[in-house]
Amino acid sequence: MTYRILLLLPFLILLASCVSNPQKQKTQAAAIIPATETTNIDDLLEELSAPEPEAFPAPPENLNLWQQLARGFQLQDIEHANIDREIQIFLDRRDSLTRQLKKGEPFLYHILQEVRKRGMPSEIALLPGVESGFRPTAYSRHGAAGLWQFMPATGRYFGLKQDWWYDARRDPVESTEAALGYLQKLNKRFDGDWLLAIAAYNAGGGTVGRAIRKNLEQDKPIDFWSLDLPAETRQYVPRLLALSHIIGQPERYGMVLPAIENELRFVRVPIGEQLDLKVAAELAGMNTEDLLLLNAGLNRWATHPDGPHYLLLPADKAEQFSEKLAALPEDQRLRWTRYRIKRGDNLGRIARHYGVSVQALMQTNHLKNHRIRAGAHLMIPLSGSTTIAAANTISRSNRKVRYHVRKGDSLYAIAKQFGVKVADLKKWNRLAGDRLKPGQELTVVRTL
Repeated sequence: MTYRILLLLPFLILLASCVSNPQKQKTQAAAIIPATETTNIDDLLEELSAPEPEAFPAPPENLNLWQQLARGFQLQDIEHANIDREIQIFLDRRDSLTRQLKKGEPFLYHILQEVRKRGMPSEIALLPGVESGFRPTAYSRHGAAGLWQFMPATGRYFGLKQDWWYDARRDPVESTEAALGYLQKLNKRFDGDWLLAIAAYNAGGGTVGRAIRKNLEQDKPIDFWSLDLPAETRQYVPRLLALSHIIGQPERYGMVLPAIENELRFVRVPIGEQLDLKVAAELAGMNTEDLLLLNAGLNRWATHPDGPHYLLLPADKAEQFSEKLAALPEDQRLRWTRYRIKRGDNLGRIARHYGVSVQALMQTNHLKNHRIRAGAHLMIPLSGSTTIAAANTISRSNRKVRYHVRKGDSLYAIAKQFGVKVADLKKWNRLAGDRLKPGQELTVVRTL
């Protein structure tokens, strides 16, 4: 308000001084106000006394998450045949698209809020849908992981911790912060061009930079659509824009989006120190599988002994959890049993008996090799042999990978690439013969 009054003060003084000189008033006012406008001093003062509009108007009430998301779209005026083609691909697989979007329910609200804080286009919040189908446990055949599909080296560069206990690439909060920071850097590198930034997120900044230099040398345009980029990247950007078009105008495309309320789904709750995940699930009043979905970065039966010391919990369970955790005796935070080693024992036999891995026994007991001594004791993590072990069979101890068959592929070549047996490939995919066709999707389970 003060700024506006100061800005108009010279004009008000001019009007007041011209009251006694009508001719001067007409001449000087005409130089300030366009001839097509008329100004009344009372109207002007009334306008100045009116309250300032909010810099960021509050959004209308009762918007669902998709509507709130669409309000922040900034790339919707871009049109291209490749976008239309991707839209049609999505529409041809409506049921699959609906299931994919539904998987985003636990995470989209948080991602959208982080995108909005940074003033980024809301389309960015949909990138995990293109990258991982909104699955925090997703792994690519190249080793990328999590909602945002960070490669190990890139994840470490952006501060995402990765070790035996924990992989921050799969942590919905940590990976989102890293991914958005990365995208902002790429956007700045490519002079605010979001399509180039998104392309670089997929192909790498160096790849996009080289394509730009090549076009400059040949006197060609350097917009995304004109660059010679990898086929995957040329499809990646239009796919994101196609997804945002459908979400922005579902009625136009005859699409019914899954109902997702525009509300907080989880909160970060401090736990102080290492905590057994089965104990945590019981304190929160939820099953272990649901706890692991939100805390997909955890690799084992307990949180990391050195941190991070927090868990992501449903917003409506956080208070109950915190109260019960505060009352929990210290010796009940972790569940163990003490085993006396017998003559003839070895780590493999003990691990099988308790349903845990040899590596878990070595890590828990700080063993540098497999040598153990009769009469000594081992600490056995009990939760590693129950629900959590079962929940982690595919998503952590083993990695389930979706592989799309390419022209020239064979079962032998794919099995060799992933270090598995042809017989296992056939069993996992219920294949009677050896024939494959391009585009066919295979499941590969890699044991780590």
